[in-house]
Amino acid sequence: MSNSTLTLAQMLIARRSLTPDDDGCQKMIMHRLAGLGFKSDSMTFGEVENLWTRKGSDAPLVCFAGHTDVVPTGPVAQWDSDPFTPVVRDGFLYGRGAADMKTSLAAFVTAIEEFIELHPDHKGSIALLITSDEEGPAVDGTVKVVEALQARGEMIDYCIVGEPTCTNQLGDTIKNGRRGSLSGNLTIRGIQGHIAYPHLARNPIHTAAPAIAELAQTVWDNGNEYFPATTWHISNIHGGTGATNVIPGEINLLFNFRFSTASTIDSLKARVHEILDRHGLDYELIWELSGKPYLTPRGTLADAVSAAIREVTGIEPELSTTGGTSDGRFIADICQQVVEFGPRNATIHKINESVEVADIERLARIYRLTLENLLL
Repeated sequence: MSNSTLTLAQMLIARRSLTPDDDGCQKMIMHRLAGLGFKSDSMTFGEVENLWTRKGSDAPLVCFAGHTDVVPTGPVAQWDSDPFTPVVRDGFLYGRGAADMKTSLAAFVTAIEEFIELHPDHKGSIALLITSDEEGPAVDGTVKVVEALQARGEMIDYCIVGEPTCTNQLGDTIKNGRRGSLSGNLTIRGIQGHIAYPHLARNPIHTAAPAIAELAQTVWDNGNEYFPATTWHISNIHGGTGATNVIPGEINLLFNFRFSTASTIDSLKARVHEILDRHGLDYELIWELSGKPYLTPRGTLADAVSAAIREVTGIEPELSTTGGTSDGRFIADICQQVVEFGPRNATIHKINESVEVADIERLARIYRLTLENLLL
């Protein structure tokens, strides 16, 4: 499996699949799995190519999910080798997408191949959900596939997202959830005027300051066993004309919640409006939800992945919900158990992105053992 996984990872890295371009990666995977009995459904939305491919119709359904698109390379001259020419050097495989996440995709495929070869009469079903819109806006990718599956009543029992999750060594971290992201665009209105005649104006910076201080000091929740407490932070603030003798007519703030399952979207919105209203502000607030939080407590899937990791690496993985958003937030709408597990994330999105060659075989073996733990 080692040579097969490494070779496939190199073939995928060689594709210039800059988001949202798939550049043939999904067809490569689809054709490879067709001989195993997988039936594929290519779904194109806008410029985004997506692949849903499945073998079997019985429950439980185990799905591997990931993305073929990669972020821009940055200055190519700063790479030690061409980012789309995969190179093995000093025990590492280099190339854009090596860690995020073409090695995981290759390991999905070879793990499935070996599992079916060893266990042709396994129970349940296996699927892959792959998009080319994870690194971009993420509006025509996994979320649209999930909506299509939901519309036809197709649910997933267990999903493993191949995002790079490990910190110091392969196997040290499984992501069993992610925080939600809720942003606000807040405009607070005053009355513009000459700074020498403040009684004829109303300074929105001054009127907003006590409310901002209260928002910054508010304890939104205390988190829970898996999540840290919800946080609220201003990312941008603007007010004024640039002149030193003009009281501004309004100020604008952009803020963001990173929130846990200990709070709800509606509760956070309501508490913000209550604070702004109580301070008597004249304001307009536009909300944008980037992602809902999701959580998979310890149970069948987390235990299956953890057991596979222990067998291959001897490490007891940590369950973690740290980091930003992932496509797991969409899949959680049709799957109660979603975890993320993949290679080390030390070089993702960086110059000279790489993955340790020795980890490639071990990653594929962990995925294959997970299938055995779930489907045998």
